[in-house]
Amino acid sequence: MEISISAFVIMSILYFVAAHVGLYKIFEKIGIEGWKALVPFYSTYIAVKTVKKSWLWIITYYIPFLGFVVWMGIVVELMKLLGKTSFKEHFLGVVFAGIYLPYIGFKDEVKFIGFEEAAKYKKSRKREWADAIVFAVIAATLIRGFYMEAFTIPTSSMEQKLLVGDFLFVNKMAYGARVPNTPLSFPFTHHSFPEEIPLIGIPVPGGGNQSYVEWVKFPHYKLPAMQDMERNDCVVFNFPAGDTVAIEKQNQVYEQLVRDNMYQHKISWQEAKNRLDKQYTIKVRPVDKRENYIKRCVGLPGDKLEIIDSKLMINDKDAYFDEGAQFNYLVKTNGSGFNQTMLHKKAITTEEVRQVGQDLYMMTLTDKAAAQVKQYAQVVAVEKYIQPKGQQEDPTYAVFPNDKQYNWTVDNFGPITIPKAGETVALTTKTLPLYRRVIVNYEYNDLQIKGNDIYINGQKTTSYTFKQDYYWMMGDNRHNSQDSRYWGFVPDDHIVGKAVFVWFSTDTKWGTGIRWDRLFTLVH
Repeated sequence: MEISISAFVIMSILYFVAAHVGLYKIFEKIGIEGWKALVPFYSTYIAVKTVKKSWLWIITYYIPFLGFVVWMGIVVELMKLLGKTSFKEHFLGVVFAGIYLPYIGFKDEVKFIGFEEAAKYKKSRKREWADAIVFAVIAATLIRGFYMEAFTIPTSSMEQKLLVGDFLFVNKMAYGARVPNTPLSFPFTHHSFPEEIPLIGIPVPGGGNQSYVEWVKFPHYKLPAMQDMERNDCVVFNFPAGDTVAIEKQNQVYEQLVRDNMYQHKISWQEAKNRLDKQYTIKVRPVDKRENYIKRCVGLPGDKLEIIDSKLMINDKDAYFDEGAQFNYLVKTNGSGFNQTMLHKKAITTEEVRQVGQDLYMMTLTDKAAAQVKQYAQVVAVEKYIQPKGQQEDPTYAVFPNDKQYNWTVDNFGPITIPKAGETVALTTKTLPLYRRVIVNYEYNDLQIKGNDIYINGQKTTSYTFKQDYYWMMGDNRHNSQDSRYWGFVPDDHIVGKAVFVWFSTDTKWGTGIRWDRLFTLVH
């Protein structure tokens, strides 16, 4: 059931008014003039004073989201003064305040029992545990949903800036915290239940199953931002091409699976799609339940972007280049090989060493590490591996815009202009592949091609005006990063937040344990 923002606002106002009507009557039952429940700030002061809580409750009440937790506490304490002490009654009073508070407020049988009588109520041990768990879940959910959330780095796409095994916090308020598209989900899960208990490894019954329901769905809406996104920010976002996934192959782009199938079996797109739909469990996920990715934002809305021989250009100027960025290098030797462990011990940062020919190796290196390797006695030559235009290694057009009309590669790409809200672009059969996903998947239009004519929502057109901003994301490990070069633009409504700092890091690959030097380091 899709609920529009305007309908949500109206429902929220009605809920707020109804709850305060209930508080008006509750105040009267306690012996306080009812109008005092309707006066902003003053009503909070009176309520906190009545339930005999600290003035810190008043201050915390006006902190966004945390104030909701304090509000629950005030409601529960007021209900105790009316003899309502069961967990069920408190649950109804908090979750269905707009209904239950007026109900007990207008019910003649519900009366004020007095402060001394209310003070006699003592919670059972089970009730204390239940309240503590409910409070912790609600508080953690609010913090995780709107303030800060912990993420782990599972792949090497951002090395050496962010390493596999890094645990970092992401500020969701930086670019504006989003209201969840699917608010009904199991606490502390993303889109699925965990398949096993972390650290212990014990399988979880029902693990891997969907952990959310779509009975209520909200359109995209976010709170005011603390800052604008800047070029080179390290950003967490929902994977745009993850709108449709094959559950058994979640680490692969569904549309690329279709292209692979087309190429392998020499069949049409629809035939390949039908084969996959029968072979795998296909799931369409809402925006906020798509996989979380972290990359560097290298291009902002309206920027012109081009990659020339692996050098990134933004608006025809050399873009920022992080000193920890990595590329693949071809290393030729005189016959002797390499020991990757020894390279690591010598602080030569290489993700992997692969022998690709006689006396020829492929290494993932920073520029500094490449210079170090060049000094080895057995090394004859070190050359950065660059794919020229027209020489895609993958015959299924894995590089964006995934169309045979374009001969781009990860090292020679573009030029391309990043869509900006309100800007209009000319549409032809040549340019359409660049914006097809924007028009259909991100801005939800019906698109049809009839000959050389383009129809959007049934209307023939030669142009399109973008409804939201888009960004271009790339990993610092440039030859080992699935990023915008493969699946295109990142819509504004997919942005989760800004990476702030690494709070823990462990190196499981090399067995060195905790990386003490990375603990509580800022992500610049």
